[in-house]
Amino acid sequence: MYIPKFTITNNILKNIGTIEASKEVIEHAPLLPYYEREFRKDALVRSIHFGTHIEGNKLNLSQAEKVIEGQDVVARDRDIQEVINYRKVMGYINQSQNSTLRLRSGRELKTQIEEETVKTIHKITVEKILPEEKCGEYRKTQVVIRNSQSGEVSFKPPPAEDIKQLINDFLAYINSQSEQGIHPVLKSGIVHYELVRIHPFLDGNGRVARALSTLILFQENYDIRKFFSLEEYFDSDAPSYYKALQSVEKQNGDLTHWLEYFTKGLAIEFSKIKDKVEKISIDGKLRQKLGGKPVMLTDRQLKIIEYIQEVGYLQNQAFETLFPMVSEDTILNELKVLLDSGIVKKQGVTKGARYVIN
Repeated sequence: MYIPKFTITNNILKNIGTIEASKEVIEHAPLLPYYEREFRKDALVRSIHFGTHIEGNKLNLSQAEKVIEGQDVVARDRDIQEVINYRKVMGYINQSQNSTLRLRSGRELKTQIEEETVKTIHKITVEKILPEEKCGEYRKTQVVIRNSQSGEVSFKPPPAEDIKQLINDFLAYINSQSEQGIHPVLKSGIVHYELVRIHPFLDGNGRVARALSTLILFQENYDIRKFFSLEEYFDSDAPSYYKALQSVEKQNGDLTHWLEYFTKGLAIEFSKIKDKVEKISIDGKLRQKLGGKPVMLTDRQLKIIEYIQEVGYLQNQAFETLFPMVSEDTILNELKVLLDSGIVKKQGVTKGARYVIN
């Protein structure tokens, strides 16, 4: 049975405290749908670009975004394919998260991570990069990881014949009831490291490890609206990332330093998102005016605010375009709520009056 070895240090506690505080703000901030979409798109692009760039992909952020959007880019075929594949991996992770079962009592029963999950993520990751018979299949030979500069062996993964048992033992641990008390962020970090250590595949192990790590966070309700990307933190200082991973072996299997590094990265990312959210949150702008009360808005009211944010104002002439088949009186009633709440103000008194953000 796999049992991780680590110590909960003051650094880890501090990082998790920052993560929890940021998570609370982000999850409860009433954002406009426009910003919600933009945050998710930004996080997705960053995850895909930096998650492949750290492995040697030569595309820049702008090129990766174009590939994700289906546009043509002049670049090496492998680089383009890696980005396409990792986009599909992120889609698979979202789909896997959505398969979480909800019992009648309202309690959630999280889908277990099976061996097939690991293999499927790898198969998607290396599609059209490795020969088809090696996609989603464990390596059958011994490999070593060498320092790209010195050529020295920096890591020797377990023998190929041990992989299946190591994976099964590890999955049994992360799916076990006795493990449920561990903090999801620590669980995510442990999953990340152990997949890298076992190195079950010929290629793509880093991407599989990071994808599974993200899946754990998603399943444990730490997706924070899918606004975050850990990959950017890892890629921003790749030597520190690999040094943190290698520290475990140097410390006789102790994960403490790696988990300090991992939790620090998540704390930094969550804090950055929290700061961005607070700047544009409706609640943040109106908290003082409304006495700290939460702003509860309907979908139509949110759409009105989003339209004004983008265009600058709303006039009666735009009602039909904004809400086809909805009466003018209904829209005016929605606007009245926004006016009464002080979110929107009216400029002018005729049909040409404008509604603007207050």
